[in-house]
This record gives sequence, structure tokens and C-alpha cells, in this order.
Amino acid sequence: MRVYRFSLGVEKMKVIMYTSGFCPFCMMAERLLKQRGVVDIHKIRVDLEPSQREQMVAITGRRTVPQIFINETYVGGYDELASLDGAGELLALLEGKDNS
Repeated sequence: MRVYRFSLGVEKMKVIMYTSGFCPFCMMAERLLKQRGVVDIHKIRVDLEPSQREQMVAITGRRTVPQIFINETYVGGYDELASLDGAGELLALLEGKDNS
């Protein structure tokens, strides 16, 4: 899987997730991340802040949520997150190890 690095201007945030109020895939992503030991997820609510959705689309090229970044590495949505986990690469990414 190809990963992309971005600086989102949020210091000391390991996991950043663009999300909305009711989003089943966002909830599944959050559950998976917590199962893998993530305590804090910086959530950016695109339904409450339309300018944040514009930023998300500009950065990712995608309009759907969730859009997930781990250690400034763009992961993608829930499907990509689950794929990383299934391939055994998610924990390394969360620990800051670069597998690219």
C-alpha cells in the first residue's frame, strides 16, 4: 500500500480522523484504533465545520468520511485502515515505524 505524508499543523496528535456526527464507518474505525491501543483520536467534524471538509477534500481528494491520518501518514478510509490491520502493518504505523 502506498502511503502519503502530510503535515496538518496539529502538534503531538498521533491519529487524526475527519469524521461526522453519525457515520458507521467512522465508529468502526474508532473501535479498531482503540482495540489497537490508541487512546486519543483528534476528530475533525466536517459536518459542523464545512471549511474542514474543503480542506479534507483538498488534501485527500475524497469527499467521504472517515479520512484517517496516523503520524502524518495518510491512511485513507475505514477500508484502508482495516486492510493495514489485516496485513499486520497498522501496529507498526501506530508505533511510528515506517514500512513504506
